[in-house]
Amino acid sequence: MSLRQRHAPSAPPAPRGGASAEATDDEAYNILPVHNLLADHPALRFPEVRGAAAALRTVGELRPPPYTRWRSDLDLIDWLAAFFGFQADNVRNQREHLILLLANSQMRIQPPPDDIDRLHASVPNKLRRKLLKNYSSWCSFMGRKSNVWISDRPLRLGPRNPRPDDVRRDLLYAALYLLIWGEAANLRFMPECLSYLFHQMAMELNRILEDYIDENTGRPANPAYMGENAFLNHVVGPLYQTVKAEAYASRNGKAPHSAWRNYDDLNEFFWDRSCFECLGWPLKRDSAFMLLPDASSAPRVAVAAPLTEEAPRVRRSKVGKTGFVEQRSFWNLFRSFDRIWVMHILFFQAALIVALEGSTFPWQGLRRRDVQARVLSVFITWAGLRLLQSVLDAGTQYSLVRGSLLLGVRMVLKSLAAAAWTVAFIVLYVRAWNQHNTDRGWSATANRMLVNYLVAALAFLAPEILALVLFIVPWVRNFMEKTNWKIFYLLTWWFQSRIFVGRGLREGVVDNISYALFWVCVLASKFSFSYFLQIKPMVNPTKAILKLNRINYTWYEFFNSGKVFAVGCLWAPVVLIYLMDIQIWYSIFSSFVGALVGLFSHLGEIRNIQQLRLRFQFFASAVQFNLVPEEPLFNTPGTLRVKFNDAIRRLKLRYGLGRPYKKLEFNQMEANRFAIIWNEIIEKFREEDIVSDREVELLEVPSLSWNARVTGWPCLLLCNELLLALSQAKELQAGDRTLWRKIGKNEYRRCAVVEAYDSSKYMLLRIVKEGTDEHSIVENLFREVDASIQVEKLTESYHMAELPEIHSKLIQLLVLINGKKPDVQKAVTILQSLYDIAIRDFPRKKRSIEQLRQDGLVPSRPSIGGLLFENAIELPDSDSHPDFYRRARRLQTILTSRDSMNNIPRNLEARRRIAFFSNSLFMNMPRAPQVERMLAFSVLTPYYDEDVIYNKEQLHIENEDGISILFYLQRIFPDEWLNFLERMRREGMKDQGELWGERVRDLRLWASYRGQTLARTVRGMMYYYKALEMLTFLDSASEMSLRDGLRDLVSAASSMPREEEESSSAVPLRRLSRESSSVSSLFKGHEYGTALMKFTYVVACQIYGAQKARKEARAEDILYLMKNHEALRVAYVDEVLAGRDEVEYYSVLVKYDRQLQREVEIYRVRLPGPVKIGEGKPENQNHALIFTRGDAVQTIDMNQDNYFEEALKMRNLLQEYTKNYGIRKPTILGVREHVFTGSVSSLAWFMSAQETSFVTLGQRVLANPLKVRMHYGHPDVFDRLWFLSRGGISKASKVINISEDIFAGFNCTLRGGNVTHHEYIQVGKGRDVGLNQISMFEAKVASGNGEQVLSRDIYRLGHRLDFFRMLSFYYTTVGFFFNTMMVVLTVYAFLWGRLYMALSGIEAAIMVDADSTNNTALGTVLNQQFIIQLGLFTALPMIIENSLEHGFLQAIWDFITMQLQLASVFYTFSMGTRTHFFGRTILHGGAKYRATGRGFVVQHKNFAENYRLYARSHFVKGIELGVVLTVYASYSVVAANTLVYIIMTLTTWFLVVSFIMSPFLFNPSGFDWLKTVYDFDDFMNWIWYTGGVFTKAEQSWETWWYEEQDHLKTTGIWGKVLEIILDLRFFFFQYGIVYHLGIAGGSKSIFVYLVSWIYVVVAVAYYVVMSYARDKYAAKEHIYYRLVQALAICLFVLVIIVLLRFTKFKFIDMLTSCLAFIPTGWGLILIAQVLRPFLQPTPVWGTVVAVARLYDILFGVIVMAPMALFSWLPGFQAMQTRILFNEAFSRGLQISRILAGKKSRVNS
Repeated sequence: MSLRQRHAPSAPPAPRGGASAEATDDEAYNILPVHNLLADHPALRFPEVRGAAAALRTVGELRPPPYTRWRSDLDLIDWLAAFFGFQADNVRNQREHLILLLANSQMRIQPPPDDIDRLHASVPNKLRRKLLKNYSSWCSFMGRKSNVWISDRPLRLGPRNPRPDDVRRDLLYAALYLLIWGEAANLRFMPECLSYLFHQMAMELNRILEDYIDENTGRPANPAYMGENAFLNHVVGPLYQTVKAEAYASRNGKAPHSAWRNYDDLNEFFWDRSCFECLGWPLKRDSAFMLLPDASSAPRVAVAAPLTEEAPRVRRSKVGKTGFVEQRSFWNLFRSFDRIWVMHILFFQAALIVALEGSTFPWQGLRRRDVQARVLSVFITWAGLRLLQSVLDAGTQYSLVRGSLLLGVRMVLKSLAAAAWTVAFIVLYVRAWNQHNTDRGWSATANRMLVNYLVAALAFLAPEILALVLFIVPWVRNFMEKTNWKIFYLLTWWFQSRIFVGRGLREGVVDNISYALFWVCVLASKFSFSYFLQIKPMVNPTKAILKLNRINYTWYEFFNSGKVFAVGCLWAPVVLIYLMDIQIWYSIFSSFVGALVGLFSHLGEIRNIQQLRLRFQFFASAVQFNLVPEEPLFNTPGTLRVKFNDAIRRLKLRYGLGRPYKKLEFNQMEANRFAIIWNEIIEKFREEDIVSDREVELLEVPSLSWNARVTGWPCLLLCNELLLALSQAKELQAGDRTLWRKIGKNEYRRCAVVEAYDSSKYMLLRIVKEGTDEHSIVENLFREVDASIQVEKLTESYHMAELPEIHSKLIQLLVLINGKKPDVQKAVTILQSLYDIAIRDFPRKKRSIEQLRQDGLVPSRPSIGGLLFENAIELPDSDSHPDFYRRARRLQTILTSRDSMNNIPRNLEARRRIAFFSNSLFMNMPRAPQVERMLAFSVLTPYYDEDVIYNKEQLHIENEDGISILFYLQRIFPDEWLNFLERMRREGMKDQGELWGERVRDLRLWASYRGQTLARTVRGMMYYYKALEMLTFLDSASEMSLRDGLRDLVSAASSMPREEEESSSAVPLRRLSRESSSVSSLFKGHEYGTALMKFTYVVACQIYGAQKARKEARAEDILYLMKNHEALRVAYVDEVLAGRDEVEYYSVLVKYDRQLQREVEIYRVRLPGPVKIGEGKPENQNHALIFTRGDAVQTIDMNQDNYFEEALKMRNLLQEYTKNYGIRKPTILGVREHVFTGSVSSLAWFMSAQETSFVTLGQRVLANPLKVRMHYGHPDVFDRLWFLSRGGISKASKVINISEDIFAGFNCTLRGGNVTHHEYIQVGKGRDVGLNQISMFEAKVASGNGEQVLSRDIYRLGHRLDFFRMLSFYYTTVGFFFNTMMVVLTVYAFLWGRLYMALSGIEAAIMVDADSTNNTALGTVLNQQFIIQLGLFTALPMIIENSLEHGFLQAIWDFITMQLQLASVFYTFSMGTRTHFFGRTILHGGAKYRATGRGFVVQHKNFAENYRLYARSHFVKGIELGVVLTVYASYSVVAANTLVYIIMTLTTWFLVVSFIMSPFLFNPSGFDWLKTVYDFDDFMNWIWYTGGVFTKAEQSWETWWYEEQDHLKTTGIWGKVLEIILDLRFFFFQYGIVYHLGIAGGSKSIFVYLVSWIYVVVAVAYYVVMSYARDKYAAKEHIYYRLVQALAICLFVLVIIVLLRFTKFKFIDMLTSCLAFIPTGWGLILIAQVLRPFLQPTPVWGTVVAVARLYDILFGVIVMAPMALFSWLPGFQAMQTRILFNEAFSRGLQISRILAGKKSRVNS
């Protein structure tokens, strides 16, 4: 990050008050100009704002601050700042923040207070209680009296008002906390640290308020720290230095977590009462807490300007880890979720005991007393597991004993107690069996001893029984845990540590029953399946193997226990699958439960436009019901009557009861509201270019002009209806009433008939001049028809068979009118024909000329030589009357449409959005309040250095395949490109070349809105602002303004060129902008202020300051976004040189000032040092969080999008905070995501489908009924004030919190929050679209889960949640990744076990006496492994969710298509990615952030890049399994039967192929022969390139090889030992195969194996000699080098001849030995890597590196061989392209031409 080369400001400005005389009018402000309350700003017109500002100015008689020139115009926040030394900009920021909170809260009071200009006392009281609720709980937990000296009871509305001093105290306490929080910087991640600071400073505030006298000075008491920036310099600064020093001690996350204190450790120091004595106040700089680690561990960074003197540095004589120690071990899974493992182990033991008895059913075996007694042995196991748990706790947490002696005592006592229980159970159990054996049966004495055993077991179970009772009555446990009575602490001391979080987590009884029932069903299914299909079938083969007597071992048997080991090999895969298959059962049950919940939520009821058409009449009323609030004067929200009425109305809407459209026809105000909302949605569609101009006309609701008597439905709904009505009228011989009843059965047909008649009548009267005979004739004709309709005698008076002829003439007339240049003479002819039909043919009763003249149907004076209508037609001018022609086009569409228009709109995204929006309005959601009364909210987006707007070069530059981004987007979104060109032509573009000239920004934005750019995210989030403005207008608009406004909008939208007009015509062109056609043109002015008060968007552009200093294009693009979005604010970290090598850091907020026409700086809050000392993204969020506003904050990533129609429902979503879900109100509102990148390629589709099922069905089930939804994604909405005082919206400790988002959910749950999920609103989300991107994302997530296993949050949730919620939590977080890893381990266990039995000779013996291949359990294992491996258990939720939302047949078709596109290969490959990184992270660490990139991936990735990414995670594993399968096929007697071998190994071969071939199957041009050749050359160059110090891994194999070992630097001693143990498996090949070589001669001596090592030694010596000769002679004395080579070859041939002559050596042994010794060499290399610290200084290391290079060449050749073969064979390239880009093909992407680089050079 470059530094801004300017000097730091000398001093911050003096604090300004709310209406300071010194404040300039043009001072920059954020939302409210609080420095000038008399300014003309729409928000200042609200009395609530004025009342809040006035309340802050009630300083009154408070003592003026010393050493400060106090003025009467300063307010309470200035008063606090003067006393406590807060920064001026922090004061300005929090003043506006507090005023907005108070004003918005007062707006929500119902009914409104009598004096609306005065802040009601309940408002600051409620705010203070919510802000300080965590502080109050902390005081109670710490046993300290709160320093908030005011009643904590909530104030109610009523006549009795509290004292003004109480209101002022509420404001002072709330302001003090906000000022502390606003300046705390990184300390905001430590909520109890902030509580401690507030506690001390609130006490000082009380002393000031109560006029205490300082005992030392005899003067009025003052705070400990005063003066300019005193709080930053003397409080935040020292604490920050401690945090920073500890973060640097982590060595960028490479140090063990136990060696340094993270944010949680430092925060949990304040959970102990000793913090008051240790840290004190003023802060003791030499306290143990403040002592810093050794400076040698800190990295070299820019030095922050010192705030105060540094604390002394020591090595470790300070406060260490607090509360928890993160130790890296797989045992953490047992420690955190011991109850799961106890359940599995105990059931397995009991089931095995019962199965060994041999009964068909388990209850039959349990009738025998022997079996019952054996089953009781589970208590011994249980006690042993408790002992293991206590030992693990003591072994990992021993370092905490220094801080708490009681903790150490409890650890020892628990271990002793567990050991005592284990011994006691063993003694009692053995005694009972001894008595049984003595008495030769279960005598009374033996039974009595067994009863004693049961009594002990009952005592042992007492805590579990108590837990069960408390589960049934959860409120009792919540009361005990949340009440800080010492008696409860003593009762629970034995079972759990006393910590501040994790108390009172039990849910209500109804929720308990729901998720308990779910898990009872899951566990019953799992254990029944396990017993009958896993455990019981294994019993007979086990017994048969153990009875084998004659086993002909083919090698030296060390322990003579081959049978036992064979049984272990047979059971291993069964046990592994048994331990993980709950994941499968959970997937099955959660899918169906999720579908059930979705059905009851009414998801998927409207799936397409056809279904919307059927319900559109009810949809209009649903819009009114959900989006238009009722007047609160008539209905008090929340009352039982209102809720009941709302439920009845919702039922009527949902099931079509009643006639809601009638209300629209008779209530024009509601009809106009609906039309404005719907038309604005369609207008936004047009702005986004997902619909065309013609589709806009078909979709929009017209204004109710032309005297239409019915609802003006969109043309889309009326298509073909008029023709059907004409057909009915012509064919049905019936009276008026019967005919109209038939037509009226279809609402759209009724409306089409009435609107067509009324519009035709209006049009004819409009084009015929008033005052002419012709006008009177037309009036009289329609008057007669109206009279016949009135008396229901239309069919009696007129021939219905003539209607088609009239219809035809009207169409001719409309075609003429809507043409380019209407011919009036032709119109005269058509009208004359219509007149003739109406006079002669249409009436049933013929009338004479005289009668017609009397009726006014002929001219009063006969025309002389002219036709009727000849001089009576006057067409309106198209410029001054555009609405006429728009309605004429609508009438023509109604008259002429003959199809159903089911393909309108054509764009799939437009259809999806319309269908989802319409369906969501029939789902259950809270009623929307008025905008003024809604909860205010902010959106926060962290941004670093990603694309903002694609630049011209990015769009134009072609890649190696000849593809540019623009060309790619044109093929992916062809209809949107045409719509864009149409819009550009309408806005004045004459030639496409202008798109690269003056309209290049339009082109850049069009492309950027289809990528994953910041511009797309900002546009989407700013829809909230636009929606709030429109909704504010609708809330206050009168019927007249709505009617006139709708007419004006439609008129403004009507000047589109008419049919057949050229784009170059002189017709004025309409521009889609806010100033012309948008509803914003109707605003009165207050909408702007209201929307700003309710919504703020902050983008945390961390390095924006550096980008501006470097004049980067991205900075200009960010400024452009601010310029075009008035509610957008940008927060960044500014670095300012303060001296030599000293830097000052500031959090800065900027906006674009529309009056000044430039960017202005609003706030500049100084920081104590660098922001990023932990994980980057949460630190970036944290620094910008102080600039957000409102009661809620939505976290949005910069690859997300939003939609205008969804933004309309944000008011409804925020109302969820007022509802109880279970026993708690929500603190996080989960929001549904739509993955918009699914159409790019088949991989993107797979990822999109998987992600969609996770964020819909998965989250739905987690929230209801399981109650364990956390925070997984970034559309979630946080209760801002709740999280503000509880550590923020993420965690930031280095590495341990690398998956920072999910820890917000953990923290929320542990602190008693409630996370819900709502699917009536959605946010767009981009996902990775290429295999490499996806794999890096999967690696990041898997590594993050590996780190979560170590975390205190997982441990505490695993122990503090009840058993069933703990099951849900485990199997949906770390358990999912662990079970995925177990699947791969099952493959390894199965294959290596089979290989052992084949090479040892045991398998041959088993085949004779105990066939283990024909086994139900084995088949079950293989089937379950295959189910998981193919991703079928991942696919089930996808199929269910797809069925729910798109239909069953569509879901099945999609699934089949995915399989044909090799989705199973992809899911198997992803399983390998998750397994590798999850396992490696738990074992060794090394998790790191992996930037995946968010671009379009259509270019070919070379082989070297793929090899670097997948060599260790997939290729080596695939080759290893392939070698095992090959060796097994060579030496197994089972493999002799080819069919049996195929069945047994099919799934494993599929895994091998997936691991090796996936990177090439899903790589564009993966099987192109020329690219394959180039890739191999590039790979070899990369392998042999040595490079230098600064060489990157992309350039040199050696650099990459060292980087691949980085995880071994972070691992501990046990990790290295386990790694070596795992590597020893490669030596087994040599041991097993050498005894089968011909040279072994059938010998089974151990010397055969020992002698075989001579081969390894010789091979290494040969390589060393050849390397030495090459280095010494190859360059200058080449002849000597060739001589050495010749001698070596001769020696090798001589050795072969000798072996053939004097031993039983065979030529085949040479090939076979490769399978034996190559794995040995690889095992030696892996062990050498572990021992690198010892070997690197020695000459051996050079040989290790050189041999490792040869191995990677070998692996590369093996991997590349099948790719080269497929590249050489014809047809595979085309097939691979078809598989990879099938979806794009169906949408018009000519990928074959693209990848071949043959695209035509058209003018783009």
